[in-house]
Amino acid sequence: MSTEPTGEKLQKLLAQAGLGSRREMEKVIAEGRVKVNDKTAKLGDRASGRDKIKVDGKIIKAITAEKYAGRVLIYNKPEGEICSRNDPEGRRTVFDRLPKIPNGRWISVGRLDYNTSGLLIFTTDGELANALMHPSTVIEREYMVRVLGNVDEPMLQRLHEGVLLDDGVARFTDIVDHGGEGANRWFYVVIMEGRNREVRRLWESQEVQVNRLKRVRYGDVFLPSKLKQGQWTEMPGKEVDALYKMAGLEVLKPAPINPKDRQSFERQERKNKPVHRGRRTPNK
Repeated sequence: MSTEPTGEKLQKLLAQAGLGSRREMEKVIAEGRVKVNDKTAKLGDRASGRDKIKVDGKIIKAITAEKYAGRVLIYNKPEGEICSRNDPEGRRTVFDRLPKIPNGRWISVGRLDYNTSGLLIFTTDGELANALMHPSTVIEREYMVRVLGNVDEPMLQRLHEGVLLDDGVARFTDIVDHGGEGANRWFYVVIMEGRNREVRRLWESQEVQVNRLKRVRYGDVFLPSKLKQGQWTEMPGKEVDALYKMAGLEVLKPAPINPKDRQSFERQERKNKPVHRGRRTPNK
């Protein structure tokens, strides 16, 4: 009798377990870091929830035969945090404040610069994160920005029509003047891509300086007004469903949560002191 594993492609299962995108998992498999039933896996292998799967020697218990929705956090990033998991310079990262979860990890949907604050979305579903970031998924990103310098209507028109940057033409799809005093003025701006430092570079191309930048919206997800900097809150079920729809993915039911894991998460919630938004539980 054959003992070859059957089921879903291995990189898909690992992505569903929240270990990263499918492309990232393909690299992990190609590097020989994954074993299925104690046999080193290779690209093209399949597996199911019945198989024993290890990554870097650690059993991945979140692999299931059934696909569940990922959990999602909204985080209000302060200035002075980086979006990498580790920093050689010892700076604080956005992952330092996030709650610990069993058998998975939080994956950031996009990044914000060190000196940029505001909305970051995290999920345990690598497939969801990858879909939300993919260029084919056209999603608006809205920022509140304070600029120093002389801003006139011709400049705003240029920024709206498009400016040639080092990596191609970029533009704001919407610009709303929010007032200000003296040489400082506030604007709400919207971009459709997530290029590196795109908002800052657009303004700097017009010889004005950005001295405050905060992301306030990602698609249909807004930064909650009561969520303080450095705090997170878990997105409730209906909003998670809407996020999957926005990413063009199938809406899935939530995974059952072990009571001990739920208690651990609730303790971390109390310590974090976020706005309480709740979380759906599976239908019985």
